[in-house]
Amino acid sequence: MNIVPLVDRSMTGNGFEPAANASLYAIVAEAAQRNPERHTLAAGEDMPLTCAEFDTRVRAVASALLDRGVAAGDRVVILGRTSLEWALLDCAALAIGAVVVPVYPTSSASQIEHILRDSGSRFFAAETGEDAERLTAAGAAEVWSFGDIAGWAAGPLRADLAARVAQVTVDDLAMIVYTSGTTGLSKGCMITHRNMYVSAANTVRQTGALFDGTTALALPLSHVFGQTMLFACLFGGARTHLLPGIPDLVPALARLRPTFLALIPYALEKIRKHCRSLLTEDAEREAVVTGLLQLTGGEAVAPQDHPVAAALGGRLRYVISGGASLDDSTAGFYAAFGTVILNCYGLTEAATAVTVSAPETNRVGTVGKPIPGTAVAIAGDGEVLVSGPHVSPGYWGAAEAQRPVDEAGWLHTGDVGELDDGYLRITGRKKEILVTSGGKNVAPAPLEDRVRLHPLVSNCMVVGEGRAFVTALVTLDAERAAAWRLDHPGADPAAEIRASVEDANSLVSRAESIREFRIVAGDFTVANGLLTSSLKLRRAAIAEVYSADIDQLYRR
Repeated sequence: MNIVPLVDRSMTGNGFEPAANASLYAIVAEAAQRNPERHTLAAGEDMPLTCAEFDTRVRAVASALLDRGVAAGDRVVILGRTSLEWALLDCAALAIGAVVVPVYPTSSASQIEHILRDSGSRFFAAETGEDAERLTAAGAAEVWSFGDIAGWAAGPLRADLAARVAQVTVDDLAMIVYTSGTTGLSKGCMITHRNMYVSAANTVRQTGALFDGTTALALPLSHVFGQTMLFACLFGGARTHLLPGIPDLVPALARLRPTFLALIPYALEKIRKHCRSLLTEDAEREAVVTGLLQLTGGEAVAPQDHPVAAALGGRLRYVISGGASLDDSTAGFYAAFGTVILNCYGLTEAATAVTVSAPETNRVGTVGKPIPGTAVAIAGDGEVLVSGPHVSPGYWGAAEAQRPVDEAGWLHTGDVGELDDGYLRITGRKKEILVTSGGKNVAPAPLEDRVRLHPLVSNCMVVGEGRAFVTALVTLDAERAAAWRLDHPGADPAAEIRASVEDANSLVSRAESIREFRIVAGDFTVANGLLTSSLKLRRAAIAEVYSADIDQLYRR
């Protein structure tokens, strides 16, 4: 099956660019042609498939989709956790020009119904029977199982498959990815084959030889970050173990021994808390200081002979971290055990990657430099603007009239930042910057990140818009809090957490510091509508649910 190579690997000055007559599937086909025996994707901790084996399975699934009436432009919903079947269906649908519509497994019934209705999807796949029932309840007709996908992967190939693949162009629609929806209904962001290719391939180019290694991908493929990392791994030749989620990743690290990972800060915090059983509090504090000194000195040390390094697999050198802000102390913690965090920045409307920190030029506190072919600017009000071939052409369905790009061709990100010697530093989000009654601008994320590092804390939201001073709502990790109370009968966890609040206050001025905090009942979760599917705070919803607690904070 002849596939036109996506790009001349000599690269252009503006970065990797795809050929006009190729889909994202050509990354898979090209790898099979160039390196047929090289290992690529694996189901969990199994032996990875070779590039040739994966390509054959993708083509078999693509043939099965055509047999079932899927045509170019048809929307295909996929609901499930990250798996080999997810990746097979993903690549197969894209190969024939169908449009993938990912849905988070944690989505509510109303969110699923909105996505199905707004996308106009005709075909559906689900990981579990329960997932299939949720799709059916939202209006889906027949729902394929991931077991069906696995069976199709061993099936025959259609004679007309190559011709159907050749009809897909680089500017055809590849995905409709629904944004988090922190302030209302999620919007369907259109991602073309070009958008995703440029984002994935130039992330590989930016990071040098990073992707020529072993990784475990536990990011949800329902998120554009997970999609970009999947295609970056396929493009860069990484040996990639696909795992359902972070709970599966933590115990697998010691066995899989990855050389690099891609994670969100929430996952890095969870793994750090897990590793606390392997060292004392004093040792952890010392590790943070040591690690930050190493990072600011620009040195990437080799993994240390320490139980924490062993728990991370023993050879984990780098973690690409994106999706939210990361506390510097967490970067220092990992660096002390030989793992350097490479912060990156992006958004759905730019197919994830805008800037990526590179191993050789990593700078603490920044999110790196723009990937090749990308331009970044700062508007007069501090908003980060982006331009490049990975920027989405717009929104689908109900949000079609909204334009993320202005007349000059700049994507308005909604994030506030600054450029320093080409490095981007994110300082807040326009809609999340709090302005106190005294006129002080407060970025809540750094405070929240630091408080959330306390072992008893599950989540934290800073409050202060239009108020005289800043306060915070704190939720407890139910399991850890129960164990703590058994060890400290009659004690108040607030006294324990106050030290963490004071630590967070050390990051900011007195006017920006948290004056009061309150431990509130329950937690902020996706299920109760207080977190988005990508674990972002729904601030307005939280403020409404906990309005009485907020009133108590200011009544004092």
